[in-house]
Amino acid sequence: MKHNRDAWLIYAAGFVRSATVSLVGVTLAIHLASLGFSVAAIGALIGIGLAGSSLATVVVSLRGDVWGRRRVLVALSTLTAIGYLALVAFSEAAALLPLAFAGMLNGMGRDRGAASALEQAIVPATVSDERRTWALALYNLVLDSGHALGALAAALPTLITRITLAGPDVAHRITFAMCGGAMLLSIAAYLMLTPAVEAPAHASLAPAPIDAGSKRVITRLALLFGLDSIGGGFLNSALISYWFFRQFGTSEANLALLFFAARVLNALSHVVAAWLARRIGLLNTMVWTHLPSSLLLMAAPASSSAALAAVLFLAREALVEMDVPTRQSYVMAVVKPGERTFASGVTNVTRNVAWAVGPSVAGVVMQHVALAGPLIIGGGLKIVYDVLLYRAFRHVRPPEERSLVLGS
Repeated sequence: MKHNRDAWLIYAAGFVRSATVSLVGVTLAIHLASLGFSVAAIGALIGIGLAGSSLATVVVSLRGDVWGRRRVLVALSTLTAIGYLALVAFSEAAALLPLAFAGMLNGMGRDRGAASALEQAIVPATVSDERRTWALALYNLVLDSGHALGALAAALPTLITRITLAGPDVAHRITFAMCGGAMLLSIAAYLMLTPAVEAPAHASLAPAPIDAGSKRVITRLALLFGLDSIGGGFLNSALISYWFFRQFGTSEANLALLFFAARVLNALSHVVAAWLARRIGLLNTMVWTHLPSSLLLMAAPASSSAALAAVLFLAREALVEMDVPTRQSYVMAVVKPGERTFASGVTNVTRNVAWAVGPSVAGVVMQHVALAGPLIIGGGLKIVYDVLLYRAFRHVRPPEERSLVLGS
């Protein structure tokens, strides 16, 4: 029961964090553009924030178990709040860049930072191997429910402007202040976690030794996930919403509805992914749902209307997140329990570093090459990742699949 209680507290804190990440992901680029930032500068700021997140994830993977998981989660929430409050207090790049780094400012629109990496190591310990994928699917369902609510809340600046007659700049700052406050409140959930969430006793003195075979598997997965995330960096919510804004004149209110629908589809897809993985396996679910999602998004720039582009985008969102709980479960399954924080940290930091590269390059491509360039490049990189992942790991099965004939 204690483990179950801990899981729900983690779900609650993750819900709040993902809601703020999603809200900021939709509104950040529009706010910065109104301050006079170029598209390239917006991409650079997003990249700097993700670089800070990457560094935090490195620290978590190496020292999170030693310092104490609860203590680290509280610290990460505090830093995230600082990142949001920086958007309230400052308008100049000179001030925002270092604070975006320290506050791990996330313009991706998806919660994949250091706190999430640590939570992914905690959640599997609350259930059996057979229930691991479902537990992580529920975790991601909760996170994407937060993403959906946050995307819908991206209409807040518009509502604040209409109700108070404040300008868009003030309305955005009020919204970011609310995000910072929500993150500070979420700390309460972490403070109520039991000692059961902490790593085994030996890890409280020094990091657990990592088996050489596990290191090879983790390294290969991390490199492949990095390639996927470079593509994902081109496809962050801030720049996709800006593409709709520039290409079709889509309003912030309509963008909020669009991304709300996308996050609802993301959330539902996690449950479908867990169901599908029981039938065709984790790796097959990861690859054969992810690959077509990239093709759908690459088709969006050819759309003749905002409606058609939105349909293709939503179809993509119904598939693209199915690899998330299955990927997390697969990584946790192919390493030993004592290696999970390290494995989660390394694979997540690789993703975050690659994400940090993508937005900066995507902003330049958007400004100087083609507005839709990031959608084509990002989708192409993700397809290459799917093919390479399947070739490299099609014979490596998690424990619960080794005695099964998949597809039977």
